[in-house]
Amino acid sequence: MQTRKYLPFAEVKNQQAVVVDSTHPNGFMLSHWKGAPTPENVRDDTSAAIVLHALRQNLPEIDLPYVTANHFDIDGFIGVWALLNPEKALENEELLRQMALIGDFRELDLNHPLAGEALKLVCWINAKEQELFYRPFEADEMEEKETEQCTAKFKYFLREFDRALLNPDWEKGAWEDEVASVLLGYRDMYKPTTKLIRHPAIGLVIIETPHPVHYYALFSRTKGFDIVLSCYEHNRYELEYKYTTWVDIASRPTLPRIKLAPLADSLNELEKSGYHWTSNSITETGPLLRLQGDQLKRSEMYANPTEREIFSSSIPPEQFKQVVVAYFQNAYAGLEPRFHWSWKEVKELNKQLQL
Repeated sequence: MQTRKYLPFAEVKNQQAVVVDSTHPNGFMLSHWKGAPTPENVRDDTSAAIVLHALRQNLPEIDLPYVTANHFDIDGFIGVWALLNPEKALENEELLRQMALIGDFRELDLNHPLAGEALKLVCWINAKEQELFYRPFEADEMEEKETEQCTAKFKYFLREFDRALLNPDWEKGAWEDEVASVLLGYRDMYKPTTKLIRHPAIGLVIIETPHPVHYYALFSRTKGFDIVLSCYEHNRYELEYKYTTWVDIASRPTLPRIKLAPLADSLNELEKSGYHWTSNSITETGPLLRLQGDQLKRSEMYANPTEREIFSSSIPPEQFKQVVVAYFQNAYAGLEPRFHWSWKEVKELNKQLQL
């Protein structure tokens, strides 16, 4: 197998490459994106895991001179790095899988023996990305977009990641604050003051906890669910679809995303605080329904709940939960979870729904 090189995404139109965590017609795609022609025998939940399957199976299609991705995130980076460092990647396969799960789905499980090490590496990437470059989705607000700007991130992390992998404590000062924040929030998630109400038939989990916590802690209690309603003290609420339904996961069937705008309309009829409920399109990576959501930039939506103001609603918690649960029960009536919902199917379904 030939040695591969990283290729900026803009150049893939001129050079055939393995395309990770994205799509392009001039490449062989290893991606969990909806509609990506990833071979069935290597499918997995994250793109990084798909790449690791392809390496372990030594797929002949990946014998290409270049590897690329159209954006930088932890899952995509791990996939690109693995293709450039196949032996090291397979030696560290389970650690890399944990990194991708934490980075993409935010599902931290500290019961996993490698989760602590994976968390350090993920938080190291987060910290250096923000210190040296820009936060995820901030390129939307810049003249030069993510497809072009992410090249600098890839070059830096492809150069430096080996040292961090060898010794996650190498730059402890970069990750220790975020790791501490995650661990404090994780502890809060298992205190008696935190209560979970699960509605598996509609893929919804309600988390009642006093105050916002880091996403890696919050979503640690959400594995197997795709909609999260967070209920905090003082009638503060946020509802969101996880990234698990933006992509095609392989570990379990899912329900399709349902538009949130009619739910926001119903809540606005009840809301007396002077604030208004807003929602994002179902094609957003992680659609949020919240008070004053239209005031958030995408980078702020993607940031942790602890980094944005969550306004108090006039709607009592029990009524709010009842409205949300009833909305999704009505929307999903007659629908069964399955694999591989296409965006075309999801959009057509939403057109037909009477909500």
